[in-house]
Order: sequence, then C-alpha cells, then structure tokens
Amino acid sequence: MSEQAHQGRRSIGARRNPDSADAILAAAEAVLAEAGYSGFSIEAVARRARAGKPTIYRWWPSKAALLLEVYQRGKRVAVPDTGNLEEDLVGFLNNLFRHWRETSSGNVFRSLIAEAQSDETAAVALAGYAGGRRAHTGRIIERAKTRGELAADIDSALVADLVASYAWKHLLTNRLDAPEATIRKAVRYLTQGIAAPGRAIPGKV
Repeated sequence: MSEQAHQGRRSIGARRNPDSADAILAAAEAVLAEAGYSGFSIEAVARRARAGKPTIYRWWPSKAALLLEVYQRGKRVAVPDTGNLEEDLVGFLNNLFRHWRETSSGNVFRSLIAEAQSDETAAVALAGYAGGRRAHTGRIIERAKTRGELAADIDSALVADLVASYAWKHLLTNRLDAPEATIRKAVRYLTQGIAAPGRAIPGKV
C-alpha cells in the first residue's frame, strides 16, 4: 500500500520530520482526549494527522510508544534542588502525585502499566521509558552523593527504582492523595538507610 504524504509533511525516512512529528503528536493528544485510552488507535491518529500509518510506525513502533511520548509531552513535574536529599525527594513525589491526580496523565500511565502486563510491545516501551526516568531521578541521588550526604558506594539507579516503586504503587492503587507526612516518613526511611556512615541526612521534624 502506497503512502501519500500530505504537502508540507513529507517523511524523511527513519529520521523524523519535525512538522510531521508535531502534527502526529498533536493528533494523538486530541484522540486521547476525545476517545480515552480504550478508544485510542493508530488509525484514528493517522486520520486526524493526515499521515500514513507506516510513517507513524516508523517513528513509534507501537501504540504504547506513541502514548508514552504523548504522556511525556504533557508531563510537568518540577524536581526541587534544595541542597537536601529528603526535601528534594519529598518535593518531587508531592509534585508527581499532584500532576497524576489533577491531570489525565495519571489514568493514561496507569493504563499503560496495566497493558504492559499482557502486551510485549507495551512492556518494551514501558521499560525504555522507565530506564530514562531512572537516569533522571538518579541525578537527584548523585547530587546528594556529591554533597557527601550518601555513602560513596550507593547505587543511584537502584535508589531511583525504589523511589519509582513507591510512586507507581500509589498510582496503581489510586492513593495519590497521600499526605506529605506519609510521603516524608517513607522518604526518611529510605534516606536513613543510604546515609553516609556517621551522618544523618537532615530534614524537617
């Protein structure tokens, strides 16, 4: 089946045409808003973007990969840099829970996680996304190591996974209204376990 590219949105092979990619992502956002996760399809996105399905699949190998990029485009979660690990993690989790709670992204990401349990393409896309997030959150841990708050041999990626596990558990069980005191207690248990020998990480009492 031949692909008729819309004028001004020509494919440039595996490398994305920025105009085409933006049009497809905007169409995906619109389809998701109108039809929800269950009604989302590559076919509907292609029709709205006036793009060929082969182009979409060339740049996003699965529906889950496209949805994850839509999710990332709409994600606005500030990561504090207070000079204190406990405050940074508490602030980050508070901001993340608020974003999931107050926008549709929480439902979208919850559905992606659920689909990944039975769909290999979704699982691959989610694993790729999680790897990037692990590196991003790991930078919070690395900053604390540089300040001397943490033991030098602490695995930042593993700590980032523990933080993500706590966040995902609250998302999947719809407990995004956890009070800050509860979040702080969990963070403190974590930070106390990885603090540099002889050094307690200061935080709010």
